[in-house]
Amino acid sequence: MSLVRVQGVTKEYLLGEQVVVALDDITLSIEEGVFMAIAGPSGSGKTTLLNIIGCIDTPTRGRVFIDGQEVTGRSADDLAYLRARSIGFIFQTFNLFPVLSAAENVEYPLLQLPEVSPVERRKRVAKYLKMVGLAGKERHRPNQLSGGQRQRVAIARALAIHPRIVLADEPTANLDSKTGTEILELMKRLNRELGTTFIFSTHDRRVMAMADRLVRIEDGHLALLAVRGEGGWKAVRTRRPAHEDKAEAVSA
Repeated sequence: MSLVRVQGVTKEYLLGEQVVVALDDITLSIEEGVFMAIAGPSGSGKTTLLNIIGCIDTPTRGRVFIDGQEVTGRSADDLAYLRARSIGFIFQTFNLFPVLSAAENVEYPLLQLPEVSPVERRKRVAKYLKMVGLAGKERHRPNQLSGGQRQRVAIARALAIHPRIVLADEPTANLDSKTGTEILELMKRLNRELGTTFIFSTHDRRVMAMADRLVRIEDGHLALLAVRGEGGWKAVRTRRPAHEDKAEAVSA
């Protein structure tokens, strides 16, 4: 069973009196444990697709399934419950609380989970800060950390809830080349060690080079789905001409 499935998803926005189609009839299945890059130019719809997978946004038409359960049409409270326990988020601007320490930032989403005890919270904070190489930096606030260290805090925070999926929106955009590569290597290692599914919205070629699945979005359409094999990338699906029948869901 696919971990994520989007079926016939279209997203439209009203801009003044004009309807803007951000996504047009996207059908895609994503297997558990993949390291996937959703690529495309600015305005292509890749971030919109990421937000719909993350239940931050909802489609105008179509259906979305997470771990076999349909989330389309669920209430805001239901979606918030799902996000808090199943989906970790990493943003290009880190989105850390400036007045909180690294440990407090990692702990913050756990405070929303009454089933996680204070003792368990402390264990998870220590575990994931150590895992991302920040043992000893627990009391540092964001302004006392480098950009790469702040992104490491964000990664630890995303993992602390024990998510099935981590969504990363341009996570290397505000980092220098060396730091960005280190962050990507860290996330790839965590993907392998923990089996957590990582899905990136990106135009960074370094992300694509490390991915084992590549989805390209162009003008709101699924233009390419490729899988990395021993001989390099293999296209599983490319965009069909408009007069042809729509393709079935394909596994990524």
